[in-house]
Amino acid sequence: MSLVLWSVRLYRATRIGEYSAGSLPLRSPQLWHAFPAGPRLSSSASSKELLMKLRRKTGYSFVNCKKALETCGRDLKQAESWLHEQAQKEGWSKAAKLHGRKTKEGLVGLLQEGNTSVLVEVNCETDFVSRNLKFQQLVQQVALGTMLHCQSLKDQLPMYSKGFLNSSELSELPAGPEREGSLKDQLVLAIGKLGENMTLKRAAWVKVPAGFYVGSYVHGAVHSPSLHNLVLGKYGALVICEASEWRASLEDLGRRLGQHVVGMAPLSVGSLDDEPGGEAETKMLSQPYLLDPSITLGQYVQPHGVNVVDFVRFECGEGEEAAEAE
Repeated sequence: MSLVLWSVRLYRATRIGEYSAGSLPLRSPQLWHAFPAGPRLSSSASSKELLMKLRRKTGYSFVNCKKALETCGRDLKQAESWLHEQAQKEGWSKAAKLHGRKTKEGLVGLLQEGNTSVLVEVNCETDFVSRNLKFQQLVQQVALGTMLHCQSLKDQLPMYSKGFLNSSELSELPAGPEREGSLKDQLVLAIGKLGENMTLKRAAWVKVPAGFYVGSYVHGAVHSPSLHNLVLGKYGALVICEASEWRASLEDLGRRLGQHVVGMAPLSVGSLDDEPGGEAETKMLSQPYLLDPSITLGQYVQPHGVNVVDFVRFECGEGEEAAEAE
């Protein structure tokens, strides 16, 4: 037998032996691990659920939420805290870079609860950002923080009380029961998310006892999507009135008085005994009534049995314009 023929027969015998006794060829290691086992599928679904939950709760991007879960060993609470810490760091960095840029736009927020009313002003760089929901939520948080501050103060007088907070004072107020830190911390978070310079400009609050009420008006009013008694706009006014008894008609009267204050921008209340003035008049009761210039505001109010005692007027960005003029 030739050497070649003998080699061929030996090869065939070897191949037949591999399949003898009904044996099957071994599976390739690559094919054996082509599909993950059941527990891995379950783990993947669980991770996706955690990712979606963290995304819905915080509003941060999927990439950041995924990184937070990986960093914190898939602990949802720790991941949420880690995200806020990172956002705070990024916000402080952006705030430092954007500091000094003009903030002429923004919103005035009006919030009323019981016998307490507050006006706040928060500024940003562009009108586009002022219409952003996240910016409006910041204004809401500032109004709530101011309201809580006002409600915590002890009433000392039987008359009404009125107070103002400047930017520094406003920034140091607690953010509220559902948020950590101060209002300044909330401002920094918003700067980090929206990428514009922003300022907590000012706030005013009024508390009235029985026998008084506060009329209010916001020009270009937009109601907050999550807080029904918060109104947002570019101008706002509170008018403090004294009345012997509350009547439903006083609410409409208060709105008209607020509208007059926004439109005519008086500097003081004045007296019903003052002589009627013209368009340049700065005493509120002597000014031509905004909705009927043939009479003064005092002449309009007198028949209603109401005594106007004080007011507050906010115009968004008015301080910035004055600073530019100087």
